[in-house]
Amino acid sequence: MTPPPSPPPTGSKPGEFEQQALFGWEETAAPPPRGGFRDSAQARRMLDVREVYAQPEALESPRGQQILARLPGVPVTEVPGHWNIPSLHGNDGNINRWARIKTETLVLGVKRTLATRFNGRSADWIAPGASNGCAMACAYCYVPRRKGFANPITLFTNIDQIAAHLRRHVREQGPKTEPNQCDPEAWVYDIGENGDCSVDALVCDNTADLIALFRELPTAKASFATKFVNPDLLELDPRGRTRIRFSVMPPADSRLLDIRTTPVPERIAAAADFLDAGYEVHFNLSPVVLRPGWERDWADLLRHLDDVLPARVKAQAAAEVIMLTHNKELHEVNLGWHPRAEDVLWHPAAQETKRSENGALNVRYARGIKRDALDRLHALIEANAPWLRVRYAF
Repeated sequence: MTPPPSPPPTGSKPGEFEQQALFGWEETAAPPPRGGFRDSAQARRMLDVREVYAQPEALESPRGQQILARLPGVPVTEVPGHWNIPSLHGNDGNINRWARIKTETLVLGVKRTLATRFNGRSADWIAPGASNGCAMACAYCYVPRRKGFANPITLFTNIDQIAAHLRRHVREQGPKTEPNQCDPEAWVYDIGENGDCSVDALVCDNTADLIALFRELPTAKASFATKFVNPDLLELDPRGRTRIRFSVMPPADSRLLDIRTTPVPERIAAAADFLDAGYEVHFNLSPVVLRPGWERDWADLLRHLDDVLPARVKAQAAAEVIMLTHNKELHEVNLGWHPRAEDVLWHPAAQETKRSENGALNVRYARGIKRDALDRLHALIEANAPWLRVRYAF
């Protein structure tokens, strides 16, 4: 039986339980043996599922059965659809439980629309994702902006259909004949646009199945960004056909904004292990948050990358630079569970409204401010980590 949650620290205020507990993330715990991380105490700290919402079709699928077998005794509530569950997405009382819901709630669904979208920036194509939502709680994440007041992981159990769609799409493209910023030779497919594949792998084999798929596709490679080091992924034998992008930012920013993620130094330290395990390893400098001292702290981070990464990692590394994008609705949600984050994220005087590709109305740094910041960051990279090729900046 799963033990009940610990009481809030003495002196905590109503609604602060999750935030105080999560800021206590142990940054020095020794990693568990390879291959057993998903069953470790560290993994359970990230995801300790105590309730499941599921579409009937998802429950009946082989992948759904596999997931439930790992969750004996966990209550399951059947729902007609995974996208709009009133007790989760329409309940503003969930704001105070924002991170707790991410820890304890899992949704199983079926992805009905299997479409691969052209991208041409970070990747050539955006694959139909095998998940939506995340157990981590980054304060700037764009995924919950359309989901209301809760954003736990939704796992799609029809992974066989997703894989078959991707296999057909890759074959239809044929060989890549012209290099571009995504890759000089392979078609790149982002397989984790709306989730984190490293965390998904704590629950099921969707990530493993997609890595195995691209291992057998010589004209394409998978790509996903992550803020979580999952040692189990080292055993998946990607053979150079999966690009993992470790998202990094100054540790001070990460401690404030990247709630429940692996500490930045540990993400950087994992790069060589993942390269040696057969992954291509890139970095996302993301998001770049403009606040007093940001240039100094980014210079320190870049010098740290230069100091600790071995030559073999540097030789193949590239980076994406992504400036902060925010959203008024998410700003208001954050004020309910993590208002300190909004001290650095929400600055209307320096931000302007812009409609994103997906139709969402967001705020980004004003054009001139953003251009100047990107120029300064490029100069910092050249001065402190000149080997780090910037593949894409946005």
